[in-house]
Formats: sequence, C-alpha cells, structure tokens
Amino acid sequence: MDIDRVAGEEVCCLDTEQLQLPEVSSFVLKENPQLPEVLFSQWLSLSDTTRLVKTLIDDAKAGNPINIPGISANVSVGGVNSLPSMFPAGSAPPISPRSSSGSPRTSKQKTSPSSLRSPLKLVRESEWEVIPQFYFRNGPPAASALKEQCLSRINHLFNNDLDGLLIDEFKPVTKIVCKLPSFFSDVLFRKIDVDCTGMVTRDAFVKYWVNSNMLTLDTATQVFNILKQPDCRYLSQSDFKPILRELLATHSGLEFLQNTPEFQERYAETVIYRIFYYINRSGNGRLTLRELKRGNLIAAMQHADEEEDINKVIRYFSYEHFYVIYCKFWELDTDHDFFIDKENLIRYGNHALTYRILDRIFSQVPRKFKSNVEGKMCYEDFVYFMLSEEDKSSQPSLEYWFRCLDLDGNGVLTPNELQYFYEEQLHRMECMAQEPVLFEDILCQIVDMIAPEREGYITLRDLKGCKLSGNVFNILFNLNKFVAFESRDPFLIRQEREEPTLTEWDRFAHREYIRLSMEEDVEDVSNGSAEVWDESFEAPF
Repeated sequence: MDIDRVAGEEVCCLDTEQLQLPEVSSFVLKENPQLPEVLFSQWLSLSDTTRLVKTLIDDAKAGNPINIPGISANVSVGGVNSLPSMFPAGSAPPISPRSSSGSPRTSKQKTSPSSLRSPLKLVRESEWEVIPQFYFRNGPPAASALKEQCLSRINHLFNNDLDGLLIDEFKPVTKIVCKLPSFFSDVLFRKIDVDCTGMVTRDAFVKYWVNSNMLTLDTATQVFNILKQPDCRYLSQSDFKPILRELLATHSGLEFLQNTPEFQERYAETVIYRIFYYINRSGNGRLTLRELKRGNLIAAMQHADEEEDINKVIRYFSYEHFYVIYCKFWELDTDHDFFIDKENLIRYGNHALTYRILDRIFSQVPRKFKSNVEGKMCYEDFVYFMLSEEDKSSQPSLEYWFRCLDLDGNGVLTPNELQYFYEEQLHRMECMAQEPVLFEDILCQIVDMIAPEREGYITLRDLKGCKLSGNVFNILFNLNKFVAFESRDPFLIRQEREEPTLTEWDRFAHREYIRLSMEEDVEDVSNGSAEVWDESFEAPF
C-alpha cells in the first residue's frame, strides 16, 4: 500500500481542534487550513514514521495483533485489502462537543493506518450523575426524626381535645410546637381556620404546619408567610396590626394601657412606623422577605415575648420610646389637628434647625409625606423625621439627610451645596455673638472627617463608611448639636464608651423620657398644691 496515497486520503479528515500541537495555536491552524497537511506530510516523510506505518500494515495484512504505545487492542483482519478499526465494535469514543459549525469529522468518519498514530485526544463517554433535588417551592421536606418529634408534641397538645382547640387554647401550640412569640397565636389560628369555625383541629394544624413544610422553614420565613396576605409577596403596615393588638392585650408591661384605647392605637402605629423605618430600606411600604431576614425584627419579637418589662426591649417595642416621640409631636402640634407645618417644626429642639433644611423637608425631597395635606406632615412623617434627626449614624438617617443636601439630585455633594446650607448656620452664629467659623475651615474639617474616595465631592458611600458622618449634618444645619460637638462633653463621651451597644437614639430617648417624666411629676404636684400641702416641698428656712 502506498503511504503517500494513504496520507492524501487522511489529511482531509484531520480535525484541527483535536490535534495535540502545543507549539502551534489552534487559531493559527484554523486560519491556515493547509498547515495541518504540511505538518502531516513532514511527519510521514520521517524514516521512523515510514518504518512504523509499514510494520503496522504488514501486521494488519497478516492478522497479527496491533500494539500501539498507549493503546491496547487485539484486531483480527478478515480480508487482505481491508484495515480493521483500532477500537472494538461499538466502543469508539465520541467526538467532544463543540460549536454547530463542526468539522469534517462530523460528516465523515474514516479509519486508516494513519489514524493509528494520530495525536487525537481519546474522550471517554461522560457518565451522567443524578443530582438530587435542591429546590423546594414550599421548603424542603422535614427529616423523619424532626417530623416524629413535632407530631409527638402535637398529639400531646391535642390529646384531650378531640374536636380541636379554641382560640384561647391555641397559645401553647404557638409557643411549644411553632416556637413563635405568643402574640402570634391569634393570627396563626385565623390563618389555619380559613372557614372561621372558631376551632382548629389536629388534622388541620398538621396539614398547615407539617405537610406544607412550614416546620422546616427558618423563623423569618415562617413569620413572613403567616403575616402576609394570600397571593402577596410583601408585608404592608396593616399586616402587623393583628400581632400588635394581641401584644397590647396580653403583655404584662402594657396592661396600664387597657383603659386608654387611643394610646394603644398610637403605640401600635409608632411600633409599625419604626419597623418600616429601619427594615423597609426601599421605602416603598412593602416589606419583602429579604428585608425581613436582613433586619433584627425577629429577635426583637422574641425578646418582647420573653421580657416582662417592655421598656427593656429598646428595638421597636419600648413604650418609653413611643412616649418620647408622641410627646414631642404633641408639643409641636399646637392646634392638635394631628398635623405639623413648617412653623411648628422650626420650634423642634429649641429652634435648632435652619430654615433651608426645613424647606427641603417640606419639599418632600427626602421622603414623600403621607399626610395628603399640602404643607403639612402627619404623625408618620414626623416619626421618620425624628428618628433621622436624633440618630444620624443609622443607615436610614444618612440616606434621609443626604437627599436633603443633594440639591441637584446627582448623587454627590459638592462644596457649593455644602456652603449653601452652612451660610445660614454661619449667620445664626453671628447673631448669637458666637465666634464664626469660616466655610473654608469647615470644609477642611468635613473632608478630614469623611476622607472621601475622590477629591471634590462626597458620596453616600463615603458617609456610610465614616462613623462621624452625623456630625457633618449637624455642622451644616443643627446649631445646637454643632456647638455640643465642638465642646465635646466628657461625660457623654465616657457614657458612649461604657455602653457601646446603645445607639444615639437610645441615649436620646432615655434622657428625654427622664426629662418629660420629671416635668409631668412637677406639673402633678403643682396642680395638687392648692388642695394638699406636702411638707416635703416646704422651704428649708
């Protein structure tokens, strides 16, 4: 057999993608289709190659086994002029997958002596591995041991009540089986009792809690599914009202509000506003599961359920915090129409804020008002303002005031924008006979505190990465806090170091509650002084 003729037949079948030519780029081979033919011809012209090919042809004609380095195959030849395949029947390796353009090998498969020494890769047929299911729409199924343990508890609680449990008897199920706060009992009961029969049977509870895989979900997802409305993918403010009504009705620390339903309602509203202020970061009034998981509301709920003193639950549920917020609003709302205008708000903090920053607030730049009354904010709007004003270190507060200062809304604060707000602050210092600080010096101080990534402007990211960002806002539009920052009371500094877990809002609310309670005590004494004389208030001389 003529080796050159064999070479000519086989060159057209070469696949450049499978050639093992590390010295030559595959891109070069594709751009030069004649190059493989030249290389193959050179390889066949070698004396060692000619000797090897002739030996293999002679062995194939004689029917001897063909042994190639790296490949072991026993081949028997039936005819003199036919060359058998180097692979047993049906065991040829598949071509490696590639683009649809393919190569000549996809349309023409041919075996010849030249392919016995071809440096093509041998690809084994991939073995398919069964991937276990990893996504479950309603949560993964419970493990058998966990399911049996849960069913045992359910059987124990439903044992003496064959017909089911009434709503007043359902609280142990909520606490022991579901491990949820006790004030979720009412809303969970109604979630299961869809027909409003007034009773939840064992089978109905097992169907909802065990069979629907609620058992295996994390606590945040369980709370989310219980509170949300059907076919909704978010929580609204109204979804929290049922659990707060039950909290007010059952918590020992809120019993004194039983005879004042108006303050019960205000307390519930304040808690809800605080929850959405801190957790609903998008600010659209729709609390998502992702936002719920990122926040600390679940831990606060568990704490409120376990703690008898509600004032120790400083996250969201503290009555003292509600008292401070509501009293501040009531003081500013002089006509008590439950709305505050710009002239009312200018008195906040003993006239601490500038008119320019108030103009931005009432322009609804940082947040759209919910009052639906032109030029006035409602109680919810005031809660957002007060939380932002008294704790400028929190993320929502930084975003609130950043939007106020960003006059052109381009996402950066320039020196011109900072100077616009500081001009009024400087004028107020001059009117109060205080030594004025030039804006150039203030700008250097702000840049040193914030250390922005790029010179010439400050971004929200720069502010969030600095612990002193709140002082920047005070310098620009809150004179009282600016002066306090410059004086740096050593007592307050030591207090912050001793209680690092408390926020600026926590410290403010505590001080303000003490002040308000003392004023109320003095007022009570003055009102009763005409009727009852207390010797303890008599002058010591």
